[in-house]
Amino acid sequence: MTTATDNGLSVLDGSQLRLLRAIDAVFLRLAEGWQAPEFRFPHLIRCQDLDTFDYYDNFPHLGLAATRLDPPRLGATLARSRRPVELMPAEVMEPTAYALPSAACYAIYLDLAGSRLPDEGVMRTTVATCFRNEDHYRGLQRLLGFTMREIVFIGAEEGAKAHLLRAKDAVTTLCAELGLSLELQIATDPFFDKNSGKAKMQRLFPVKEEFVVNDLAIGSVNYHRNFFGERCGIQAGEETAHTGCLAFGLERWVHTLTDHFGSAAAAQAAVAGLL
Repeated sequence: MTTATDNGLSVLDGSQLRLLRAIDAVFLRLAEGWQAPEFRFPHLIRCQDLDTFDYYDNFPHLGLAATRLDPPRLGATLARSRRPVELMPAEVMEPTAYALPSAACYAIYLDLAGSRLPDEGVMRTTVATCFRNEDHYRGLQRLLGFTMREIVFIGAEEGAKAHLLRAKDAVTTLCAELGLSLELQIATDPFFDKNSGKAKMQRLFPVKEEFVVNDLAIGSVNYHRNFFGERCGIQAGEETAHTGCLAFGLERWVHTLTDHFGSAAAAQAAVAGLL
């Protein structure tokens, strides 16, 4: 049973957690088949690194910071506040250099910053808890903090595009095996200034397509062109690297599969049959 609140905080029970791990094992098997080694990165990311990606210009509504509380000011505030404190006032917070990331792949590009990759590029996969300051939340379908698995290609343009085509085929096949009715919908992410040439190209060649089941996006493929390659100084051979990623929201998969099979246990059994 899921305990859901309207503030984006939900609890996974044992059967749901087992289902989450089972479906992630399927995604990890995809990554292994594509020779994408797994990495685990820090939970926090530097604000200056996100600003390198124009994050605060393009996603100001999603931003969340991780800040230290000043003990003397905190003590003075608590002494005159009703307890328990519902909202921590800004005056007790120190300026912070760290943020809570809203996507898992940022850390991959930062880890490769300044590197020259082989002509064929490289693959990486990671799983992370990601955070988004949404205008509303709803159970496992929209959370303040959620689990994201990403499988990323970094290399030549042709390789990035080939990865996304392969990823779309793999997810389409997976959903068919699970009996899910899947739609692939074009979406947009404001990575580029809306008046820039790259933004115009985005409208001609979609950079984000979502896997949608019952009006809920449970994953996506994302083509960033050479945006992250430029910002992080990543070369693939003699060219600036292009990047493409396949992303899954694991709690959304738990919700979707539980709804489809009637229970988390039945969904886990179906997923286990794929392993």
